[in-house]
Amino acid sequence: MGPKAASGFYLGRKPAALLALLLAALLLALAVLGALYGRCLQEVEELRAAAAPASPTAGPEEEGAGCCPPTSSPRPSPGSTRPPGVWDNPRLPRALLPLHYELRLWPRVSPGQPGPFVFSGQVNITVRCAHDTATVLLHSSELELWGAAVRGPLLEGPGGGGGGSSIEVAELWLEERQEYAVLGLRRSLRAGGLYMLQLSFRGPLSEDLDGLFLTRYTDQGQSSMLIASQLEPTYARTVYPCFDEPAMKATFNIIIVHHPSYVALSNMPAIDTSEMKDENGSLWTVTTFNTTLKMSTYLTAFVVCDFDYITRTERGNEIRIWGRKEAIENGHADYALNITGPLFSFLEDLFNISYPLSKTDLVALPDFAANAMENWGLMTFQESALMYIPRDQFGSKKAMICLIVSHEIGHQWFGNLVTMNWWNDLWLNEGFASYFEYIGASYIEPRLPLVSTKTEYNTFPLQPTLFFLTERLFIKALSSYLKAFSFSSVNQDDLWTHIQMVVDAQNEVQLPASVKKIMDSWTCQNGFPVLTLNLSTGIISQEQFYNKRTENNTTYNNTWIVPISWIRNGSAQPFVWLDKSSKMFPEMQITDSEHDWILLNVNMAGYYRVNYDPLHLKRLAKLLEKDPKAIPVVNRLHLIDDAFTLAQAGYIEIESAFELTKYLAKEDEMFVWYSVLSNLIPDNLENILNNYELYPFLKKYLLKRMLPIYHYYASIIRQNVDALADDYFDQIHLEKIINTACWLGLQDCLNLSSELYTKWMENPDNEIPFTIKRTICCYGVAMGSDKEWDFAWKMYNHHNSTGIDKDIMLFAMSCTRESWLLYRYLQYSLNNSLLSSDNISIVISNVAATEIGQRIAWEFVTENWLLLNERYGKQPNYVIHLYFCSCFSDSLLYLKFEL
Repeated sequence: MGPKAASGFYLGRKPAALLALLLAALLLALAVLGALYGRCLQEVEELRAAAAPASPTAGPEEEGAGCCPPTSSPRPSPGSTRPPGVWDNPRLPRALLPLHYELRLWPRVSPGQPGPFVFSGQVNITVRCAHDTATVLLHSSELELWGAAVRGPLLEGPGGGGGGSSIEVAELWLEERQEYAVLGLRRSLRAGGLYMLQLSFRGPLSEDLDGLFLTRYTDQGQSSMLIASQLEPTYARTVYPCFDEPAMKATFNIIIVHHPSYVALSNMPAIDTSEMKDENGSLWTVTTFNTTLKMSTYLTAFVVCDFDYITRTERGNEIRIWGRKEAIENGHADYALNITGPLFSFLEDLFNISYPLSKTDLVALPDFAANAMENWGLMTFQESALMYIPRDQFGSKKAMICLIVSHEIGHQWFGNLVTMNWWNDLWLNEGFASYFEYIGASYIEPRLPLVSTKTEYNTFPLQPTLFFLTERLFIKALSSYLKAFSFSSVNQDDLWTHIQMVVDAQNEVQLPASVKKIMDSWTCQNGFPVLTLNLSTGIISQEQFYNKRTENNTTYNNTWIVPISWIRNGSAQPFVWLDKSSKMFPEMQITDSEHDWILLNVNMAGYYRVNYDPLHLKRLAKLLEKDPKAIPVVNRLHLIDDAFTLAQAGYIEIESAFELTKYLAKEDEMFVWYSVLSNLIPDNLENILNNYELYPFLKKYLLKRMLPIYHYYASIIRQNVDALADDYFDQIHLEKIINTACWLGLQDCLNLSSELYTKWMENPDNEIPFTIKRTICCYGVAMGSDKEWDFAWKMYNHHNSTGIDKDIMLFAMSCTRESWLLYRYLQYSLNNSLLSSDNISIVISNVAATEIGQRIAWEFVTENWLLLNERYGKQPNYVIHLYFCSCFSDSLLYLKFEL
């Protein structure tokens, strides 16, 4: 517990922050993807199915469920010569419902083999016919199909699946706009019958990091290749023909044919391996996996690799962490193995629902665009998101891994066991997983207050529920929801029903409306509210937050049912509801005394902005100058963040926002400073450098207030950086302070960068703390000469450098202030033996983002245009984005080169 104010209401930094997280995210940070609902209303034809007549088997996806109204009639594809039909709908008809897949995949890859690469396979899909149809639709994209056959009706019951006659396929064609394979049959399939669809297929095995892809990496000094998959949201159809919608769940028997030097992994344990020869007599291994549980196509997963693993068993669940052999050998997978089992057990006990699989693989991929994916039984991760280097003395990397692993394990219940009907309810997956990532990680690492309030506030659009539910009732409702819909699919109304059941069964919580009505006000309309408080009348009004500077003529009529927590003079006040556009609260009228003040949205528990009048903001500013601790730490952050956001959007004057920052020399909380700097300093610092009026003002204003907190942390970095090892807030926000101080030209900061970089050059064991490494390396190179640059180049090429290390050094080398070094760096990017072709856009963009590099990068691109176009012009997705400051105007010239 933190210290208490005289009034009895105060939370210290860490308890307050953790409470802010629990309040802010409980009920899954409701509507983490609330914007999808706006798109649902605006582009409803792309979100709901109207392909087939309504049938009793349609289940929970009847038109109008959740927030989405019924769709209009289908439209034919542009330029189509075929008459309109079910193939013109963006959603599959419900004429056929998949029950089971027999899937065989054969990636034709051998070690050292040159490209291009392909894969082939066969799929047999057992379906139930819901109503008579002579047209079969299933998804297929970028696949060559042949051998289409349909058989049935099949025998029912145990040992069934046999029998049935062949049904002739009159034609097989592709509807490319909707990514359908269409089978026209000579006779109709009959309602109630079982049928089997059979197709052979072949597709390209690209290096695009989605679908089934190939990626290259280095392990123990040797070049290697692996094959992996990323099928969310709609890439399963690029790997095998399927009913690629989340609600169309089925079981899978999977077989992978692969080179004998590789191991194959899939969702379930391998139950058999055998050998076969291809048409050339080459030997291949055939790995057969056990039957999966009923699941969505986007969760099927495949990995073929030459990795090692470490393992342990937790409550019958065999957990294996796979990675590059040198990473496993050096103990980089140990931390992930140590936390995975306990996280599973924790969530099993919390929900009172056992994890239903007997094995779980977590695979660290050297190159993976999705960062992490929750595939049932075969979770995949970007290597840096799973592997922890034991020598890293800072806990921020460990905390990040713990959060990511906890998030993906949360998906095993929310997303895998219970899945959203359609992607407009994706928040039912992601919102829950995002909430439980913090609950689980806090259980594993109780010393780390695993929450960044600024991040949570921007990430989770809606969190009203805990205002009317205790955590015990909330978990009870979730457990009921999970049990009721296991191995099934849901929309948000199913969740509201189970929360309502819990509310109805108790007497302590009284709501102004039903759970559905309250929550629909948040999830079924765009945006979020800004509350304006008139402290002389006590009237609170609400309107949709928007940018008044750019949307002057915009009118919104949205109204939310808003739960409001508030404090007066530091003391907690009774909770109130705003359930209309404006409402009077007499208890919120204040006196003229400067000691009488009010704050709404205690600990940022609600997802709304608060607009106070300028006089009250001045009163709060004076309070902060007199005693910053009088306002809880999370609300200091919230107050400043709201003020700058409202000023930028035209609600208040910028002077009012700056009033709240005058006290900052007394502010010693890192994450408050992070919010301040995030609002004042843009990501592209060069934009301000080129504004010769703004930069000097910011430099003078900020340095005067930053010096106390900067010197405090600079002293720790110089004397005993390990003192920060367990302070998660300080670790993740420290770089913002150091980077801003160096950018503002503080000489001590520049000296600090040179000191740490020089020590690293003298002895590679004197590693720069990871959390500030990017800034220190940048300014270490900037303050040095070619010696410092050459060391950065050496460390980029070091065999122990991870992907993140390489990214840092690629950035640092662009920080040099020597023009000739930038020219040389750009020339290096043209040499594939020095830099991978994948990095050329990174190098050019990094150089172009610096003040002296803008013209250099421009000249390099124009001088080498023909070479760049010849080398990369045939790669359809190869795009270089460059940003140059125009020398002839005050505007920023954006140049996009599609090579």
